[in-house]
Amino acid sequence: MCAELAAPPAAWASSAPAWWRVLPSRIATFSLVELRKVRHDQTELYTRAIQPVLWLLIFGDTMGRLRAIPTGHLPYLDYLAPGIMAQSALFIAIFYGIQLIWERDAGILSKLLSTPTPAAALISGKAFAAAVRATSQVIVIFVLSAILRVGLDWNPLHLLGAWAVVVLGAAFFSTFSMTIAGMVLSRERVMGIGQALTMPLFFASNALYPTSVMPGWLRALSFVNPLSYEVDALRGLLLGTPSNLAVDSGVLVLAVLVGISASSLLVRRLATT
Repeated sequence: MCAELAAPPAAWASSAPAWWRVLPSRIATFSLVELRKVRHDQTELYTRAIQPVLWLLIFGDTMGRLRAIPTGHLPYLDYLAPGIMAQSALFIAIFYGIQLIWERDAGILSKLLSTPTPAAALISGKAFAAAVRATSQVIVIFVLSAILRVGLDWNPLHLLGAWAVVVLGAAFFSTFSMTIAGMVLSRERVMGIGQALTMPLFFASNALYPTSVMPGWLRALSFVNPLSYEVDALRGLLLGTPSNLAVDSGVLVLAVLVGISASSLLVRRLATT
C-alpha cells in the first residue's frame, strides 16, 4: 500500500485524459469566464454602438444621395449595412491582443497556462468573448436597419446565418490580434499595429464599394482579405446578392482555425516574457 502511495508523478500524468478530450469542456469554461467579464462591465457595448449608427446615418445617407458608388439596383444604404456590420466586429476584435498582454502583466496569464489546460482553450474562450461583443453590434444594426427601412431579408434563418458569419469574423480577427501580441510582446506595439491595420483591412475590402470599381492592386488585396469574404456572405444572406456562401464560410472557418493555432503557439511565449 505504501508503494502505491509513493507512485511517481509520471504515473499520475500518464492517466490524465488526452488534451483533445478535455478541450471542449475547457473551451466552455473559459467562454463562461469571458462572458462574466462582459456582463460585469457593459459600458463598452453601449459606447461601441455609436460607431455603426454614425456610419449608417451620416456616411450611408450622404453617399446614397450622391449616387457616386455603383451598387446596381440596391440603394446605397442597403448595400452598406452588411459592410458596417462586418466593420463593427473588426474594430472590436482587432485590439484583443491588448487584453492578453494586460493579463500577462497582471500575472493572470501565467497562472492560467500553468494548469493542464490546452492553450487553444484559452484562445477560443477569448475569441468567444469577441463574438459576444460583436453580437451586440449585430443587434444594433438590425434595429437601426428596421428603423431606416433598410431592405434586408428578415428571414430568421438568414438572420441567424448572418450572425454566425459575424461571429466567425470576430473570432478570426481577435485571434489575429492575439497572434500579433504573441509576436511583438508589447501593449503599445499591439495598439500601433492594430491601428495601422484596421483601416487598410476595411478599405481593402468590399465593405464600402464593390470590387469592380477598385484598381487592380486593391482588388488583389481584397481577394486575400478575410473581411471581403465576410461581407460577401452577409450581403448574400441579407440582401440576396450573388455570393458563394460555401466558399465564404469555408474561408472564414479556415481562417479561425489558423488563427487559433497560431496564437496558441505564441501565447506561452508571451506568458514567459
